[in-house]
Amino acid sequence: MFDGLQEILYTLRQNKLRTLLTAFGVFWGIFMLILLLGFGRGMQNGVMDDFGSDVLDFIIVWGGDTSVAYRGMGLARHIQLGQADIEAIKNQIPGVRIISGESSTSNGKVTFEGKNSNAGIHGIPDEYFKIKEDVPFNFGRKPNQLDVDEIRKVVVIGTVVAERLFEPGVDPVGQEVGVKDVVMTVTGVFYDKGNRGGNSEQVFMPLSTYRKLYGSGERIDMIWLRPESGVDGFELEKNVLELVKRRHSVAPDDNRGIRSFNMAMPAKRVNGLFTGITVFIWFVGLGTLTAGIVGISNIMIITVKERTREIGIRKALGATPFSIVSTLLLESALVTSVAGYMGLVFGVGLLELIAFGLRSAGAKLPYFMNPEVDFQVAITAILLLIVVGILAGLMPAVRAAKITPIEAMRAE
Repeated sequence: MFDGLQEILYTLRQNKLRTLLTAFGVFWGIFMLILLLGFGRGMQNGVMDDFGSDVLDFIIVWGGDTSVAYRGMGLARHIQLGQADIEAIKNQIPGVRIISGESSTSNGKVTFEGKNSNAGIHGIPDEYFKIKEDVPFNFGRKPNQLDVDEIRKVVVIGTVVAERLFEPGVDPVGQEVGVKDVVMTVTGVFYDKGNRGGNSEQVFMPLSTYRKLYGSGERIDMIWLRPESGVDGFELEKNVLELVKRRHSVAPDDNRGIRSFNMAMPAKRVNGLFTGITVFIWFVGLGTLTAGIVGISNIMIITVKERTREIGIRKALGATPFSIVSTLLLESALVTSVAGYMGLVFGVGLLELIAFGLRSAGAKLPYFMNPEVDFQVAITAILLLIVVGILAGLMPAVRAAKITPIEAMRAE
């Protein structure tokens, strides 16, 4: 084995330029494939980051104005949802994992020691932040059931509101702020990056407190829900809309009386888009790799032709076809694996350098962040390259093994 490796290295040194050009073709192919996959993942990370801090399977239902006359009732009838709709969905629609109402008022003023900030004011039950479970709380805690049951005058505020009210380094938790002139205690600060961070310009209080302060009664402005694992979110959305429309005498074909948004729809579209992009990237990358593999096949054909006399002499001295084939295939695998590994290292290194530069500079490019390559994908690409490289050298190697000593000695 060691003698065979020495022989291969000697042969490669005798043809340095040819070996270098062939290895560069393989290096460039894997290098470009890694870069393309990394930039594709960077685009996907950027687009998914633009979705905000929300999970990707929630559904929102809210009332609008009817656009179809139905059961003797005219157009432009405003539909107001209520707590009874939530109870009906719980009792009549299977497959709902979590459901929460949300009541809101127009933007109100939040004040603290002479500073103020406008913010959306919302009343929510305990379940709300179980649906928005990916929203991080930088300080304090989320609202809980005790806050609702005891009608506590507490709020959680977004980071945008906190930055306007409090000096840097001040912990807002435990501070008393005025929310529409009502003194409330801050129990948490959250950061919702949705809407380019605009969703952090909000204040949430227990739903029971909201109803007591603003007299909203059982009114609900939005219903949030998530399906159970394995439940089709689109089918669940359809069933919920049918139930709510029936309860409020809205025509089944009226898309304005009761409205909805299913986060699974844009997520599905984006995932489909990036599946197509990934397929295209692999197509282009494998095409580049193919050029390198063709180069390996060509160099093996030339090698066999140049070494025909040598192969004939070796066969005459008793060399088996297997030893000849294995030597030539090892030469092909060596060039492919070394060049491919170097392409992988340089590709991953460049991606890491770009990601480090973006993080260090604090740059936020639109729809692009954290370019990276999945480790398993990279290893798979290398193994695929080595296998294909061996196959590229297989035909010339088999051809060499079939040469008889007499034919070899006659070769020019």
